[in-house]
Amino acid sequence: MQHKKHLVVLAILLVTNVALVWGDQVLQGGATTMVTGGTGSPSFAPVITKLAFHWRDGQGHFECLALASGTAAGTPGSGNFDTNVMYVTGEITSVEIHGSKATFKGIATVTGLGAGSNLPFTGVAERGGPGTRFVLTVSGLTFDEILLEGDISF
Repeated sequence: MQHKKHLVVLAILLVTNVALVWGDQVLQGGATTMVTGGTGSPSFAPVITKLAFHWRDGQGHFECLALASGTAAGTPGSGNFDTNVMYVTGEITSVEIHGSKATFKGIATVTGLGAGSNLPFTGVAERGGPGTRFVLTVSGLTFDEILLEGDISF
């Protein structure tokens, strides 16, 4: 009898996961993030991003604008994120949801760092608000980001 209960639970979990991938799923987010480690060594200048994405009925779009300060750290204005260092815009072509993480893939146009057209990208988003993680991989670059404000839901 216990064996049958385990099979029923397993079947429900499998059907739920399939429904999330193939059903009427909605993935959406809009946030301001901070890239962990900023620009990296040697300067470690902070980078803020503005990201937005949505997926519904097999269609979606992704936008990410990365901003850095045009002024050196420790000088007046260095906390102003006023320089566009990268912009990624593209169509989301697939989404997979597993628990509290969603992975989406697509093709983008990138300006600034990693510039190019028809570039594949991957976004891995945690469900939630400030403090949750978002990771963007595009143009051979990976940006590990922490949400400062906004929300990701699915």
